[in-house]
Amino acid sequence: MGLFDMFTGTKRPSADIPARRPDEVYAALMAVNRPSAPFVIRDGSAEGVDLVAEWRIVDARWYEIFAKASLSKVFRILLKLDPATDEVRGVDEEWAVEWRAGVPSLTASAEKFRGQKSSVQFGTAYAFTEQLEYGQVYNYRFSTGELKKPIQDAVLACGWTYKGVAFGKL
Repeated sequence: MGLFDMFTGTKRPSADIPARRPDEVYAALMAVNRPSAPFVIRDGSAEGVDLVAEWRIVDARWYEIFAKASLSKVFRILLKLDPATDEVRGVDEEWAVEWRAGVPSLTASAEKFRGQKSSVQFGTAYAFTEQLEYGQVYNYRFSTGELKKPIQDAVLACGWTYKGVAFGKL
């Protein structure tokens, strides 16, 4: 473990796991996708990176859940594969989000974060249901770890290092 690994979120594989080819690492990361997850991992060539992992904030199945939860931040991870060092470098980005009539719109605020982030948003609400019974209407918990951990696990299983980038070039 390096001196700054704890601060950057860098995770190293066990020495007994051989490093796989870059295309296998890419495929393993794409395989983390599942329909029931509140996030998606997609090709990142439009952003100048290999992959982008982000909350499904504009997905019709998920935006109502995010809106009810009053999720106020959009979080994503930009990922770049480095075959020369067997590393997947990741940088976190976060923006403020505003909800209008249940539809998300990114605000043009001055608030933006880039680096390594660990945060949790959670909440619950009770009210009268459609059956006129008092009960829990929703309960949610969004954690950056829900997005990061499956990515890190997939990278480590391929024998590569997940290196969190806080400063400098991805």
